[in-house]
Amino acid sequence: MCARVVYSTGLGQMCPDCGASITDCRCAQPGAADEAVPQHITAKLRMERQGRGGKMVTVILGLPNNTAFLKELAAKLKAACGTGGTVKAGTVELAGDVRDRVLPLLEARGIRVKG
Repeated sequence: MCARVVYSTGLGQMCPDCGASITDCRCAQPGAADEAVPQHITAKLRMERQGRGGKMVTVILGLPNNTAFLKELAAKLKAACGTGGTVKAGTVELAGDVRDRVLPLLEARGIRVKG
């Protein structure tokens, strides 16, 4: 049996992530699931094609799993490269081969980049 309430009129709003009521939800609190952003970040830069219908994607791995930091970084990189992208847990994915444009941008922000 599932312990998660699917629908109820008596509990009020439910969190879409954890299924708890909004008053009891811990994931809705800012910074609840986020790591702190360290002073020195070493990221990995690579190209991937697998699982994306043959499209090339530039992936930046090894970033701290902080939602606000990742969203802000992804927005800056997408705007500077003129491409689309997405944020996943600890990674930023940018459409196309934009490694040559991303590398100086990351280094300017103080993020060391490996291979």
